Amino acid sequence: MVYDIDMIKSFYSAYKRKMEHVRAVLKRPLTLAEKILYTHLFDEAVLKDYKRGEDYVNFRPDRVAMQDATAQMALLQFMNAGKEQVAVPSTVHCDHLIQAYKGAREDIATATKTNEEVYDFLRDVSSRYGIGFWKPGAGIIHQVVLENYAFPGGMMVGTDSHTPNAGGLGMVAIGVGGADAVDVMTGMEWELKMPKLIGVRLTGELNGWTAPKDVILKLAGILTVKGGTNAIIEYFGPGTESISATGKATICNMGAEVGATTSLFPYDERMAAYLRATGREEVVMLAEAVAADLRPDDEVMALPEKFYDRIIEIDLSELEPYINGPFTPDAATPISEFAEKVLLNGYPRKMEVGLIGSCTNSSYQDISRAASVARQALEKDVAISSPLIVNPGSEQIYATAERDGMITLFQQIGATIMANACGPCIGQWKRHTDDPMRKNSIVTSFNRNFAKRADGNPNTFAFVASPEIVMALTIAGDLCFNPLKDRLLTHDGEKVKLNEPVGDELPVHGFTSASDGYLAPAGSQVEIKVDPHSTRLQLLTPFPAWDGNDLLNMPLLIKTQGKCTTDHISMAGPWLRFRGHLENISDNMLMGAVNAFNGETNSVWNRLTNMYGPVSGTAKMYKSEGISSIVVAEENYGEGSSREHAAMEPRFLNVKVILAKSFARIHETNLKKQGMLAITFKDKADYNRIQEHDLISVIGLQNFAPGRDLEVIVHHEDGTKERFAVQHTYNEQQISWFRAGSALNNNGLKN
Repeated sequence: MVYDIDMIKSFYSAYKRKMEHVRAVLKRPLTLAEKILYTHLFDEAVLKDYKRGEDYVNFRPDRVAMQDATAQMALLQFMNAGKEQVAVPSTVHCDHLIQAYKGAREDIATATKTNEEVYDFLRDVSSRYGIGFWKPGAGIIHQVVLENYAFPGGMMVGTDSHTPNAGGLGMVAIGVGGADAVDVMTGMEWELKMPKLIGVRLTGELNGWTAPKDVILKLAGILTVKGGTNAIIEYFGPGTESISATGKATICNMGAEVGATTSLFPYDERMAAYLRATGREEVVMLAEAVAADLRPDDEVMALPEKFYDRIIEIDLSELEPYINGPFTPDAATPISEFAEKVLLNGYPRKMEVGLIGSCTNSSYQDISRAASVARQALEKDVAISSPLIVNPGSEQIYATAERDGMITLFQQIGATIMANACGPCIGQWKRHTDDPMRKNSIVTSFNRNFAKRADGNPNTFAFVASPEIVMALTIAGDLCFNPLKDRLLTHDGEKVKLNEPVGDELPVHGFTSASDGYLAPAGSQVEIKVDPHSTRLQLLTPFPAWDGNDLLNMPLLIKTQGKCTTDHISMAGPWLRFRGHLENISDNMLMGAVNAFNGETNSVWNRLTNMYGPVSGTAKMYKSEGISSIVVAEENYGEGSSREHAAMEPRFLNVKVILAKSFARIHETNLKKQGMLAITFKDKADYNRIQEHDLISVIGLQNFAPGRDLEVIVHHEDGTKERFAVQHTYNEQQISWFRAGSALNNNGLKN
């Protein structure tokens, strides 16, 4: 069965006409990203040559996908939108709330019982409003979307930052917060700043130990965690055709780690082969009919520097495996230099756990290549030095890998097969350890490696690599091991070298049909229940509208120092259970952020008590006294996940302003959607003016307008004052969100 085939047919039947209209208006060659964006304008009548990085544009995406942790808040907001059914095909995927502990069977049983209230709510809301529902164990959202929903040339949004995974099938797929998803599900225009375009020209072919993951690991080192902000990364060149569809998806998926709006590849035979293998021959036929417009124009390919804002060249034939980390995904090191880096920096050399899986690397090809390395350990009689954990990407992947002997092989070398879910990648890992604070190293095939992310231990040095490199290091148990040149000892003391990994792009005998775990919606007769005494779910009360005044004399809640990701602002792991209860999850607000004045986490000065206390507790006390507060931060504030809780929690606790040196794209939008004031230093050195006991005012809000600076007045404890200008990126519509108290409030006013 091809899901939503009528929508897909409608899309392709209109695509040629829309492209002709775009060409008639723009009168120039087009990149692939431009073709998809311009054919998804909300109103074709306003088509013009939008300025990249400047103009806000309204789009009409084809579909929405939500994972269970973010779907709760998204659907709670949708329930307040007054709609009877979603306007576009939408799905919910239960993959985040399953904790990895004992193994797939036991963990899914535990999760089903522990999260019963939440799963029932998501199932019932989905059924009531026409949303497809994927049960726990069915698979990780992005793998399931790739297997069932993604199609070349389409556009989708998802409430997860790794939604760009669908770019592996030539789709513009963008991670968003729940409020953005609600806009799309209600049939409203969805706003995005027209992205800049980074062109990555791939030549040559991958070989040996090098994998698709190494393309994005290298690129992360080039671009850094903020180098792709407000840009689409478009891969082109002859090298693209040598990479499988799932390999392309891996590369697109981890584009989130450089802040990219999304990433995508041109349509080719590798995509067609994957679509056929997953039962979508009909989609192939439709795509082939417009194939010329599912790739960049020839003129773009000939002179890419004229059409992209930046060009990066990568020769796949010369690319070597990379290992990135620790603590940030852009600390990129080729494997030939990694051992030296480990020794020079004193990283814990012993590799204690290897983890294969996540939405980034859990395809059949990933599993099969890792299995080929594992098989060699058995055949060459080499001991496995470290524990191995494997999370398959979907039930289809698991069932096929089990049929083909790979699951048994992993078990033979002592691996634990976890559920088809996110697990350790998002902190859902009940790790067996002798000391939860001990300094140690792990290597994963995941996408992120922030401090505390996998296991809650700030002293876990997490490194990111391809599945085959993870497998090799798991066998060796040594971060300094390089499988390209080093040898291992057999039980008999013989030195042996691992052969290069091999694996099938697609299963030779086809994918096994498995119990997919999909529930189709039943309709409006479904009753939705939320217990008013629940600790897991809480109906939303609209945020108050702006009172029309400047924000005066706000105490500084926290001045954060260094990296402050959404993990620092709203931790995952055990806190995931409160994702549907705004009041309860607000207890974790900014608990991972480092206070610039004392170097500690979750310890800020409370001006009402003249004592230090937790961030959320201090904000709650201020709120109870009717006091608003402000947060000051450094670069790329809100990097990482799409979780809008990181914006809703401060809003709920009466934090009115986030003043940062710069913002990550998704988080800045989430703040705006929730009626927050997100502003940046005009002179970044002004960050240093902020002192711990300051009262801070933001003035000029009566004349709040696009492109017009606001002013900050800092009242120091000694009675002196300082003033400086601050900038913002609000347009007229976003200013109306601020005035109404949130985008959802504003939409209600329009209705």
